[in-house]
Amino acid sequence: MTNFTLVIGNKNYSSWSLRPWLVLKQLGVEFNEIRIHLYAPTSKQEILKYSSNGKVPILQHDNLTVWESLSICEYLAECFPEAKLWPEDRQARAIARSISSEMHAGFTNLRQHMSMNIRASLPGKGREPGVTEDIQRIISIWQDCRQQFGNSGDFLFGHFTIADAMFAPVVLRFITYGVELDPALQAYTKTILSLPAMQDWVTAAKAETEIIEKFEV
Repeated sequence: MTNFTLVIGNKNYSSWSLRPWLVLKQLGVEFNEIRIHLYAPTSKQEILKYSSNGKVPILQHDNLTVWESLSICEYLAECFPEAKLWPEDRQARAIARSISSEMHAGFTNLRQHMSMNIRASLPGKGREPGVTEDIQRIISIWQDCRQQFGNSGDFLFGHFTIADAMFAPVVLRFITYGVELDPALQAYTKTILSLPAMQDWVTAAKAETEIIEKFEV
């Protein structure tokens, strides 16, 4: 399938944009990338050219527009079933969907106080009330998935799935804010960071010059 266009925000800050971008890259799908500098005076007008919800990311495929990170990933899973972006096992698939939805809707304290900022190094910062609980919940999710479903490979469910894409920005946050992990989860974060697509995203993020003050500590 061709004619994919993905509209994203700043790579240094836009965690939502990273998720479907990473899935597309892992699929090996060619797509057009449109990057919009967020929180600039004309940002909203630029985004509204592509979707009426006024937020990134946005996927356009032929005459269809899909928005929201998880919905875009779900759509790609249906377009490319051979990629097995959800686990084949029913139980594993249910858990993968559950944790992906939890990531999509939850962890508000982590989001607020540990914004994704790839260029920054802020060890120990952002530990406001509720953030530690969010971190511990994520650690528990990663440990449980690796122990129960990850024996066949290095990702949460063995092979790369949407769940890994949903948590990829958290991996970057943990690096920025110096979150300590046990050796097994350090290995998992290394797996995510070693993906060529992740390396490309990080390199591009570090090359950006825009600064969004609300995401700076």
